Amino acid sequence: MGAADAVPGVSGGTIALVTGIYERLVTAITDLDPWLLTLLPRLHTRAGRERLRRELAVMDLVFLVALGLGVFSAIVTVSRVLEVALEEFTALTFAFFFGLILASAIVLYGEVSLDTPRRGAAAVVGLVVGFVLTGELTAVLPTTPVVALLAGGIAVSAMILPGISGSFLLLVLGQYEYAVRSLSGFTDAIIALDPAGLRTHGTVVVTFGIGGVLGLLTISRVIEYALEHHRASTIAFLVSLMVGALRLPIEEILASTSSPGAGVLASLVLAAVVGGALVIGVDRATGDIF
Repeated sequence: MGAADAVPGVSGGTIALVTGIYERLVTAITDLDPWLLTLLPRLHTRAGRERLRRELAVMDLVFLVALGLGVFSAIVTVSRVLEVALEEFTALTFAFFFGLILASAIVLYGEVSLDTPRRGAAAVVGLVVGFVLTGELTAVLPTTPVVALLAGGIAVSAMILPGISGSFLLLVLGQYEYAVRSLSGFTDAIIALDPAGLRTHGTVVVTFGIGGVLGLLTISRVIEYALEHHRASTIAFLVSLMVGALRLPIEEILASTSSPGAGVLASLVLAAVVGGALVIGVDRATGDIF
């Protein structure tokens, strides 16, 4: 799930479906209850520790911790590769992202019918929002801890949805490269025992993490409600958002290539095809994303 969540266009929720843990994951997240913190002052008593143990078992917190460690370690590993790819092979990397996102949109459009005015309107709004956000917003939205808090909440909430990529939403918000570089810088600072690097990059990483936790406890429930009561319109909006956001990888590719020859164009097409094939392969494995 962590490896999938690290790249725009592939959802960690889809991987959870493939491995058969999706239902347990959603149940465990919705069972999380902050009131558990009220039991901490009673840990000095045997009865308090026993009650905490029972509540943790009911919430399946051990499962979430184990899964979270796996997701985090994979994201750290893959993000280091992506940092180099974004720096050294910008056009090819964004061509790969283009293939991932386009294939995801094509696959998901097959899951919804735009046969009502509401669904059609949702699709149009999603298309316009995606196109506008990846142009104007990514150009003006700053890379600050406050924005990271909001972006972390939105991205992590999307990560648990099959078919919707949290990294894709980071890309839409213009925070993807910032998040990747901050995470890599944080791990480098840990290895080098660099206090300045830990303080600088650690602030961003922790902020993203706090936003993610808050997102799981709040935004994910909003998305869950929307999917339960307005499923087709919500999916139509999200998928159209993907199509509109294709503006970003296209602009990045054009900005990174000057007078491309036949060889360069062939490489870009190949990278996009590989990305698309990856999504289609995952979709075949799941059978039905939604």
